[in-house]
Formats: sequence, C-alpha cells, structure tokens
Amino acid sequence: MKLFSCPRCGARLYFENSRCLACGTAVACLPREARFAPLDETAGCANREAAACNWAAEAGGLCAACRLNRTIPDLAVPGNAARWARVEAAKRRAVYALIAFGLDVAGKAHPDAEIGLAFDLLADPPQGGRVLTGHHAGLITLNVAEADSVERERMRTAMGEPYRTLLGHFRHELGHYYWERLVRDDSARLARFRALFGDERADYAAALRRHYEAGPPVDWQERHISAYAASHPWEDWAESWAHYLHIADTLEMAEALGLPFAHLDTVVEAEGSGGFEAALSRWLALGETVNALNRCMGLADLYPFVISPAAAGKLRFVHALLAGRAAGAQPEADREA
Repeated sequence: MKLFSCPRCGARLYFENSRCLACGTAVACLPREARFAPLDETAGCANREAAACNWAAEAGGLCAACRLNRTIPDLAVPGNAARWARVEAAKRRAVYALIAFGLDVAGKAHPDAEIGLAFDLLADPPQGGRVLTGHHAGLITLNVAEADSVERERMRTAMGEPYRTLLGHFRHELGHYYWERLVRDDSARLARFRALFGDERADYAAALRRHYEAGPPVDWQERHISAYAASHPWEDWAESWAHYLHIADTLEMAEALGLPFAHLDTVVEAEGSGGFEAALSRWLALGETVNALNRCMGLADLYPFVISPAAAGKLRFVHALLAGRAAGAQPEADREA
C-alpha cells in the first residue's frame, strides 16, 4: 500500500481518508489510477454514507469494490451497519491490491457463472445456525460477526490461530478464486503447483476433517506458512497467496514511509530474477523489527509466523505469477523453464 497526496493542497492522504485533514477537501479514491480526486470532480460511491466508502463511483453508482456485493447484511439489525462498514474497509484494501497487480476484478455476468467475483456478506440467522466464511466458484461468503473484535478474538483462540483479521479472510478466500483463474487450467503452472503444494485432487473434505480432529503434523512448520496450510494443497495455496499479499502490501508501505525496506516490485526491477529473495530478506528484517516494537508495547507479534525455505518456495511461486502483471508483462511463472 502506498501513501497518497491531496489533489488540492498536496498534503499526505492515507488509503482510508475521505477528506484531507489539511485543507478540508472531500476526496474519493480512484483505485485504477492509484490516486485521489476531489469529490466535486468525481462522483462518490453510493455507499459513501451507509458504509463509509471513500472510493469513486463506477457503473451503477457503486465503486469497483462495492459493485461486487451480491448480498449485504440486514442493516435494520443493530450493529450490522457498523460491521458492514468495517467489512467493506477491509474488502477495499484487498480489492485495491488485486487491481494494482493487474488482475481481473470483474463481477459475475450471470449468478451461475464460475468466472467473476461476488460477495455475500452475511450475519448468522436469528433462528439459529452459523454462516461459514468460504469460497465457491467466485462467490465469497463472509460472516460479518468477524467485524466484531471480541468475536474474532474468541474465534481465533478457539481455532488456535496466531492471526485472524477481516483482511486476512478476504485475501485467503480470494486466493482460492485466483487459483482457479491462474493455475487450474494451465497445465505447466498446475504441474509446478503440484510439485510445490501437493496434489489438490486429494479428498478435500476428508483432509479438513482430519485436520480438525487430529491437528497438523508435528513438523508442519518445515513445509507450510501456517498450521491450516498443512490441511490440504488448496489451503496451502490460499494461505501462501494471502501471506504474499500481506508481505507486498506492508513492504510497499514501509518504502513509502521511508523505512529501509524496499517493495517487491522495486526490488524486481532493480535486481531481476533474484528480486524475490532480496525482498524476502527485507521482509524478514522488517518482521523482526515490528514484532520487537509490538512487544515493547505489550502487544502480540504483528507477524507471528516463521517462513521456512519450503514455505518461501511457495511464496516465490505466487510472486512469479504476479510479478510484471500490472505493467502488462508476461508473468515470471510463464518465463520459467
């Protein structure tokens, strides 16, 4: 994520800003142009008030992120409006990264179509039952209860997870969708995927049942970025995809703030095919730094993960798929032998 500038006075704007705090100009983000514009020169998203959306409108009065919604929570239920706003804030950050990487972020032309993204943002029904966060054929369902920090922390503890955020959910589920778009139907990429992650044709339901009943293998950290990644090759991929986006976003912000850690794209341009390794080294240094700072404040580690050589190889695969895509170049994955 980068820093932005006010189009009127040049003061710093953050991704979440809807108004310049220096000159008072109301602004809207144009994600496809990676800039902000004055609200009096562009139309704001129709959800600007209802969901605190600070993006500019596209077709139908909705922004590039809001127009992907198929269902939103019932706003008549107390608390759902605030939950929805927090969910949308995380979704915008996730969608912005997809656009920046040059990925297709199209909605579904038909409700039964596999290609195209849609979101069901749902609350648990009052009569009982539980909405499960997940992905199927481009439809991503998210339980808006995850927007409540107390509930999310309860779930994180119950699941034995070191990290659980709305943004993490979106990045993980989007990883499932882009596996279908970028890997599944390309025989060369699929072969490389299977060599790294394993054969995704293994029984998925049985693998998850085994994971929840017995837990991950004792040596999972030697091969995976998280315990959940050890459950099945699809989850290993989705976790690796999400972590790559975590790393790319944070390194870019570190660079924008003038910290001595470069963004992956900058490193790739400067150092060619060795760019990923250099960027990973910078990430490990930054991760150690922010974790130590968090501990000084009595907080948990910001990045509570260990990246083994095997996990780094999986991140490298994601990098190879995305590197150069935003500029229209052939992805590194297709230039590999």
